[in-house]
Amino acid sequence: MELFSELDKEIIKALQEDFPLCEEPYKVLAQRVGISEEEFLKRVRRLVEEKKIRKMGAVLRHREVGFNANALCAWQVPPDKLDDIAQVMSSHAAVSHCYDRTPAPNWNYNLYTMIHAKTRDECEQIINELSTMTGVTDYKILYTKREWKKTGMKYFCEAT
Repeated sequence: MELFSELDKEIIKALQEDFPLCEEPYKVLAQRVGISEEEFLKRVRRLVEEKKIRKMGAVLRHREVGFNANALCAWQVPPDKLDDIAQVMSSHAAVSHCYDRTPAPNWNYNLYTMIHAKTRDECEQIINELSTMTGVTDYKILYTKREWKKTGMKYFCEAT
């Protein structure tokens, strides 16, 4: 049995593209796939219920809206406090990503946050806030120098 029908693959491909900015975006997507809006939404709901689609969300092109100071902050967090501290940090509005990693030799940092701000000073203020809120004082700030890619994963695309 195939996990995804050909139609479901087309629906997923349609959802991966830029979302139509109009009054009835799902109708436009359904038309692109060649089915009714009702059928499109029914299939999307089923894919979500079956946990084949986990989430859908917008990608903000942060530089285009003035967030020019972006930093990956690596934190050294006690392993027994990792979940609690990650919950606090990930709830901050300026943090877009928060994830744990296995520390490496000579690099004992195990929690990473991606912080977006308008200036480096603002980034550092946010990092100081996070440090004060959590009590974590050992961290390294890695500022973005150049962005190489700004796209999400694409599934069921033709190989080129």
